[in-house]
Amino acid sequence: MTSSNDRPPARATAEPARPQYADRVYRSTAGVCGGVLLLVLAGWLGGDAVVNGSGHAPWLALATLLLVVPLIVAFTLRPAVYAGEERIRIRNPFRTITLPWSAVDSLRASFSNELFSGDKKYQLWAIPVSLRARKRAARQDARAKAAGDDPFGMPVRRRPTPSLSGDGTIRSTSDQAIEDLRELRERHGGDGDAGGVGTADGEGGRQGTTIRWAYEVIAPAVAGLVVLVVLLAVGG
Repeated sequence: MTSSNDRPPARATAEPARPQYADRVYRSTAGVCGGVLLLVLAGWLGGDAVVNGSGHAPWLALATLLLVVPLIVAFTLRPAVYAGEERIRIRNPFRTITLPWSAVDSLRASFSNELFSGDKKYQLWAIPVSLRARKRAARQDARAKAAGDDPFGMPVRRRPTPSLSGDGTIRSTSDQAIEDLRELRERHGGDGDAGGVGTADGEGGRQGTTIRWAYEVIAPAVAGLVVLVVLLAVGG
């Protein structure tokens, strides 16, 4: 017979892991499309100058491309906002700001979309404001509410709405994105750890905020500017 001492020890029941969800990503579709078109145009004009140019023209074209291409990428393709359960990451043209939700005080949608953390203010380049879209959404929302209050009114025909929130309010795409970020802040504002991370590059708002400069964009643009100035000075 097998004694109870010979039985293998029972394994501790593991707690179910908390489900992980992918970050929400916010970008400007118009900015990305415009950036791609500008890169194609710059490559076409610059490549033609390099191949068919004479004298200093090819070198001037290369220096101009070295200056212009990083700036196009920085202002059109690079901006993005990544919102997760624990933190928000803001990728602006020349720097990336990462904050835990507990370090975010508020988000404001005015003439630009901004995030406030302590005495610091960070602009959300990836979510541009369209006053025209905001006014159009406000008119559509007002007409929809007026039609809902009139029991004898005819249904209002309207163009497809940019965004319809959970409470039925019609908002522009950028305003709805800010509303989504506010909901994430309210939901996860107490989950993150605001301390112990520190700041990068000597900047930051509250503890837990990290700021990294985009040297991969700044360095080639500065190098292109220096080369362009030298070539223009020598050629002059």
